[in-house]
Amino acid sequence: MTREEAIETVRTMLTHAQFEVSKPLSMRGTRFDIVARRDEVLIIIKVLSNVDAFSKDNAEELLCISQALGASPILIGERSGSGEIESGIIYSRFGIPIISVGTLSDYIIENVPPLIFAASGGFYVKIDSELMHQIREEKNISLGTLAEIAGVSRRTIQMYEGGMGAMIDAALRLEEYLNQPILVPIDPFAPIQKLKTSQKKEIAPATVPQPSTQDVFSKEVFNTLSTMGFSVTPVTRSPFEALAQDSQILILTALGKDENSILSKAASVSDISRVTGRCSVVIIERGRGRESIGGTPLIDREELNSIDETYVLYDIVSSRSDSNETNKS
Repeated sequence: MTREEAIETVRTMLTHAQFEVSKPLSMRGTRFDIVARRDEVLIIIKVLSNVDAFSKDNAEELLCISQALGASPILIGERSGSGEIESGIIYSRFGIPIISVGTLSDYIIENVPPLIFAASGGFYVKIDSELMHQIREEKNISLGTLAEIAGVSRRTIQMYEGGMGAMIDAALRLEEYLNQPILVPIDPFAPIQKLKTSQKKEIAPATVPQPSTQDVFSKEVFNTLSTMGFSVTPVTRSPFEALAQDSQILILTALGKDENSILSKAASVSDISRVTGRCSVVIIERGRGRESIGGTPLIDREELNSIDETYVLYDIVSSRSDSNETNKS
């Protein structure tokens, strides 16, 4: 299966499972390929044939975007240098969960979550630590007895009761001895822990760095948004160049210069905005006689520089989005 075929297969599965799904991104080398939502679950998906191609930079930025959007990132792949990505097992790379297409199908269509996760040293399962401790107390079973049954140390049993994952064989022996299911299914879409401040690529309003990779237009836009009070998180290889956020709003901010770039980015950010429920805007270098494209408001450079309060930007984005919806209806 080619990567393009895998992306379409994943989109079909998600749609069948009642997810609202974005169109696949047409850009090469994007940090993610699909955004999907069902009720309160929002996921950002990267699809690769070989997950070894997923770099640390990709992971860090995907985590950053996911945290800003309140989404769960996930990598779907077929294989790695170690072999096939097996169904029913959750792997990980740089903190991003990895599953196969088969695991995705089992979970969202058959409602069968995975039980096994791969980590250093082999495959593990999660034990309901509170339930195991409760049964042990109720039946007056000693740590030593469980340690002997599982083939591990007393200290390891204590760590299981503290929430540590268990080797599969040890967990199955414990479950059989206690005569009660104690294995806990794993949610591949569980929220990722928030990044530490040191991991964020956030631009504080008072100190806006000027990376050499940014052109003059980008630097000017990011400085202007920062001066208005937004925290600006630049991103690369995405349909948008930055996430602009304050205490009230998160805006997917794309920059456009030529007509083709503007049309492509407006279509992509509009689609992502629809699925995520976030605002979007394309900031263009020169006015083009229109206020929005495909549901995404346009603001030109001169207009942006005239805005000095965040609420003015809110109003412009809101009114131009609403105007476009009215025109379509």
